[in-house]
Order: sequence, then C-alpha cells, then structure tokens
Amino acid sequence: MTMPVPPRYQYIGFFSSMPVIGFFLSYILYNDRVFQDWKIWVVAFPLLYLMGYFSWRLHYVYDYHIHKKFPSLSETRKRVLWTIPVNLFVMTPSVLIIFYSFDYFQILGYRLQENDLLYGYLAGLGVNIVFESLWEVIYIIDKYKESAAEAAMIEQMHLRQEFDRLKEKVNPHFLFNSFNTLSSLISTDKGNAEKFLNELSKVYRYLLRNNETGMSSISQEMQFIDSYASLLTTRYGEGFRLVTEISQECNDKEIPTLSLQLLVENAVKHNVVSKEKPLEVKIDTTSDGYLRVSNPLQLKTRSVIDSTGFGLSNICEKYKLLNREDVSITSVDNQFVVKIPML
Repeated sequence: MTMPVPPRYQYIGFFSSMPVIGFFLSYILYNDRVFQDWKIWVVAFPLLYLMGYFSWRLHYVYDYHIHKKFPSLSETRKRVLWTIPVNLFVMTPSVLIIFYSFDYFQILGYRLQENDLLYGYLAGLGVNIVFESLWEVIYIIDKYKESAAEAAMIEQMHLRQEFDRLKEKVNPHFLFNSFNTLSSLISTDKGNAEKFLNELSKVYRYLLRNNETGMSSISQEMQFIDSYASLLTTRYGEGFRLVTEISQECNDKEIPTLSLQLLVENAVKHNVVSKEKPLEVKIDTTSDGYLRVSNPLQLKTRSVIDSTGFGLSNICEKYKLLNREDVSITSVDNQFVVKIPML
C-alpha cells in the first residue's frame, strides 16, 4: 500500500513547528547545556528532527484514514473523537523511542532522568493538540469550499437547463408564426409570399447558426432584426417601419438571443399595422446600459388578439436566470416601451 502524500499545509506545519519541538526536547534532554554545547545542535537536534519526521508521517497516515472513514462535515465529532487515540498509538511511542534511544546509546552523555518522559510527553501533547486542531479547522474550511462549489455547480447546471428550455421554445414559436404569415400571404399575394419565403430561409439559416449559446452580441441581434424586419416589410409594405439608433460602443454587449425579434413580433401582434396607420418600431440604446424597444399604442380590438404572453415572459424568465430582474415594461404617452439590460 502506497503512503498517502501529505498536503502542502501539513509540510508547512511540520517544518515550522519542529524547530520549537526540537528545542523543548533538547532542553528536557540536556537542560542548560543547549545554550553552551554546540554539539547538541549538530548531533542531537538533527536526530530529533529525523525521528520527529517519521512520527509526523505516521501521525498523518493515521489522520488520513480517519478522514477517509469519516469524510463529511456532519461527521466532524467522530473525526475529533477518533483522533484522540493518536496520542496513545503515535505520540506516546514516539516520546518513549526518543528518550530511551538517547539513553541507550548515551548520546552526548544523556542518561534518563526522573520526569523526563512526562515532560517530553506533555511537550509533544501540547504541540499535537495545537496542530490537530489547526489541521481539522483547515479540513473543515476545505470541505465547506467543496460543498459551496458543488452547490454552485448544481445551481449552474439547473440554470443552464432552464435557459436551454426557454431558448428551445423560441425556435418552434418563431417558425410557427412565420408559417402562419406565409399561409395568409399565399392566399392574398402570391408574389409577396414567394419573396417572404426566400427571406424566411435566410433568416432561419442565420437563426440556426447563432442560437447555440443562448446569448448574442448587440451587433449580431441587430443584423438579425434587420433580416426579420425585411420579412415584415414584405408582408405589410408601408405599414411597417423599423428605426434603429444604436451606440457604437454597445455593439459588443450581449442580450439573450432573439430578444429583439420577440419584442418586435410582440409590437406587430398587438397593434394595427396598415398603410393608413403605419406602425413604427424604434430600437435604441440608453446611456444607463439598456436596449429600448418602443412603439405607438394602436391596439387591435380584443376579439382579434390571441395572446399567450410568450414573448415578454420568455425574455423576463431568461433575465431572471441571469440574475437580472430589471426588465422594464411601461406605457408612457401612448407609447409602449420595453427596456432590457445589456450585459
């Protein structure tokens, strides 16, 4: 079985604490000689360091298996209780080996004295308690970080699934409405129906190519809305007008894909569009970071409207998933205005 490799903080803990432990043990072994005899630092101190290293590695192996057996945050109490025996199985034998070895080989004239084992054990126990507590705190912090990362990943996956669900709703919705328009044109204006179909094929090809990520730049959305506006011009002629005023610095900002198409479609769906009463849809940017779509209120009669509320609700839900709930929908001075944040 391969020995588990201690993490970096364990190495730092050992190499930073061992000089302190070595000094205390040296003082217990040789009393005031540690301040007078350089041989203690050349011979005894490195031996203590080496023996302390093997004791620490055994200590870590014990801790490693305890953490493997009780890994979760809810098992912290069990881990703490199971680390208590480390003093019996690792700390006590280490202290005995150090003092009896120095006594047996009479290293630098050492002879075992009364209370040396007790003092040595207490010194090791104090250091052990400090570092066991520190390592457990670090372990708990790492576990909290893992739990937070896992929760964030699960939440991100959930948001991604919800966003994809909303995105997948748009394509069939767009195609269904376009076919309805095409169907009505076929029965009234076959020439425009053919032109509409050609434009529709271009628009839908662009749609399939740019609707993979769920987000599009303002410049991409404006290219798409120009193509979509040509479909509406084919159908309504002079009854529909699109006016755009987009700041150049906003071109690289992003909005959910097809947001503009849904808003323009919403305006056409609910308002009278005719040569006698043309509908002008304006798209512009605001200085506070919003894309604004506005149109005059010239509502159709209620009997004609078959509203599902799909367009606006789809946009609002997408922005909620993006942690933005500042989509603004207002009616001011006979104008219907929708403002969506640019990201």
